[in-house]
Amino acid sequence: MVVTQFPHNIRHIEHCWIPMADGTRLAARIWMPEGADSMPVPAIFEYIPYRKRDGVRLRDESMHPYFAGHGYASVRVDIRGSGDSEGVLTDEYLQQELDDGVTIIEWLASQPWCDGNVGVIGISWGGFNGLQIAAMQPPQLKAVISACSTDDRYADDVHYMGGCLLGDNLSWASTMFAYNSLPPDPDIVGDNWREMWFERLKGSGLWLDTWLQHQHRDEYWQHGSICEDFSLVQTPVMAVSGWADGYSNAVFRLLSNLSGPRLGLIGPWSHKYPHIGVPGPAIGFLQECLRWWDKWLKGIETGIMNEPMLRAWMLDSMPPSTFYHQRYGHWVSEPSWPSPNIVNQSLKLDNHHLVEEGTTVQPQALCLQSPLSNGLFAGKWCSYSATPDLPHDQREEEGGALVFTTEPLEAPLEILGAPVVELEVAADKPGAMVAVRLSDVHPDNKSARVTYGLLNLTHRDSHAQPQPLQPGQHYRVQVKLNDVAQIFPAGHRIRIAISSSYFPLAWPPCESTKLTIFTGHSRLLLPTRTPRKETLHFAPVEASASGPKQQLIEGHHNWRVIRELDKDRSTLEVINDNGTYRLEEIDLIVNRQANEWYSYQCDDFQSPRGKTLWRWGFRRGDWSVETVTRTLLSCDQGYFYLHAELDAYEGGVRVYSHNWNLRIKRNLV
Repeated sequence: MVVTQFPHNIRHIEHCWIPMADGTRLAARIWMPEGADSMPVPAIFEYIPYRKRDGVRLRDESMHPYFAGHGYASVRVDIRGSGDSEGVLTDEYLQQELDDGVTIIEWLASQPWCDGNVGVIGISWGGFNGLQIAAMQPPQLKAVISACSTDDRYADDVHYMGGCLLGDNLSWASTMFAYNSLPPDPDIVGDNWREMWFERLKGSGLWLDTWLQHQHRDEYWQHGSICEDFSLVQTPVMAVSGWADGYSNAVFRLLSNLSGPRLGLIGPWSHKYPHIGVPGPAIGFLQECLRWWDKWLKGIETGIMNEPMLRAWMLDSMPPSTFYHQRYGHWVSEPSWPSPNIVNQSLKLDNHHLVEEGTTVQPQALCLQSPLSNGLFAGKWCSYSATPDLPHDQREEEGGALVFTTEPLEAPLEILGAPVVELEVAADKPGAMVAVRLSDVHPDNKSARVTYGLLNLTHRDSHAQPQPLQPGQHYRVQVKLNDVAQIFPAGHRIRIAISSSYFPLAWPPCESTKLTIFTGHSRLLLPTRTPRKETLHFAPVEASASGPKQQLIEGHHNWRVIRELDKDRSTLEVINDNGTYRLEEIDLIVNRQANEWYSYQCDDFQSPRGKTLWRWGFRRGDWSVETVTRTLLSCDQGYFYLHAELDAYEGGVRVYSHNWNLRIKRNLV
């Protein structure tokens, strides 16, 4: 429901400058209660590079005025070098960014309309830097809401998973390549816009190169990973995510390792704030935020800390689909995490069966050598629910995997937490990976993926110092699957599928590898939970009104698998076309299109390619600009090859062009 009447009238400041210590000015947009100059209020601060003016403008308007109407100054700041802020942005979570964040907090606290108390809210990038800034312990920062973020930049972010290079690493790099190519708005920065634009075009660099240079856990990834020292974060933290998001695991680690006040909230959602969460049901998240802010920024007892430490949406079984409007289920809770209510149930891997501990089995040596096609229907590492990006029916995937399945369940089984698969495995090459999926098999044999995990077997003991495999040697490894909450109904079966490739979700090893799984010492550990009666509920969705947007040309979103049988080539095409639209309040026409292609030839493990194309343009009156960015990632046995192109146009004329051609050595990836 859109709320238009609030306890406080709202004053809106479209733009103001916040000065940094070196003289650089960062651009901010502010909503606050009228009268805050005479009756100061706490400030809430969101700090991201996604362009407050024209990028996430409408999303910001659904949230920040809501906080202002309830007695807060709510502030959106463009990170240095992004949006309308001065400077150049050259990577994620730089120390400069975090230092600027502390300076912003100090500036906010010193304003006549602020009472000195500041909270940070953010999703994704803003969730990351909220935790990172909290670890710097600015005294004015009193609370954090961190959504869809992580404490570990190497092991649980968009770049690598289990030591495997993620396909989303290319996708995300191409996204920021496009963002970094965009100019500020001349209506905000004035005649200096073109100079600022060219400074960005020439200086922001190619981030994918940096991320591929750091293939193992090192100081680069340790920076900004608060898991290096959880004790630095003493600020109260509400950690939020969704089961379709890429970052749900972090909620459990934050609850387990932080020592200060903390709460966890996980719904069915993808990479979105819960009040606009898809798959639904969305919840009254902004009301929950107010309970949090009122407690920690105003000292009002709202009962928020009487809530269970973890509140999570228990997913009901549903047929597999690449998109859900709603995920059926119900809210459950645990008073602490880890929870004494979770008990591991062990199932042994038998000859293509999963059987209970105590069952006599005959150990088997089972071989697999998965084709490159295994993974085409895996979906996206981090779903945005803007395209059909969730995993498809797994039966085709399971054809290229080793599969172990229970008998039909006699009673429902409920799990909450991270399943673990323990494997005894050998490989015939020095480098190999395993992808392990846990699925819910319906009575009609449709197979819905519940969760999954990846492990680069050279990282079996360490992400910092991986070691090649000795061909033929037996290794015992653990593959932790993503945390999940799921009910397996009576009559359904539980299935584990193990493959040696999973492209394009993960980049494959440099050559096809045969794995042998020894069932005698291999098992699945399920974090089972005894259901209990609970009455958890959330208020209905509320949000403030967003400004008008006129869609001029409709967009189009799709995923397509293309198989060229004459060439034995397969391609996954991802279409993200937002069309063309006008932001009426600022009289700006925006067009944005992004396409991705992931392909491979036959079963050639040196043939995988990822290619991206972004087009992004702005028009107002006789002013028009457009940037076009292209990225191509390919490989052979020893190297990754990176080609990128950046072209910028003003008034239809190309005014800047730059190409990159790079070769990056593969190091056990």
